[in-house]
Amino acid sequence: MTEQKNKLVFDKQNYLIMLAGIALILTGFIIMSLDKEPFGFGFLGLTLGPIILFTGFMTQFLAIFYKKRK
Repeated sequence: MTEQKNKLVFDKQNYLIMLAGIALILTGFIIMSLDKEPFGFGFLGLTLGPIILFTGFMTQFLAIFYKKRK
């Protein structure tokens, strides 16, 4: 039985997609924090920030299930 040591779970492409998703999530939180309305009830806090966050989490989902076509 041969063991493969140092074999990563994901490919390089998966990790790059994950990094893009993390960047989107951080951007969404930063956008929500920039809202000047009380309690964040402006456009940035209620619309744009959550859309960017959702896109970031969907990117993470895509990164987990992405497989290269051979």
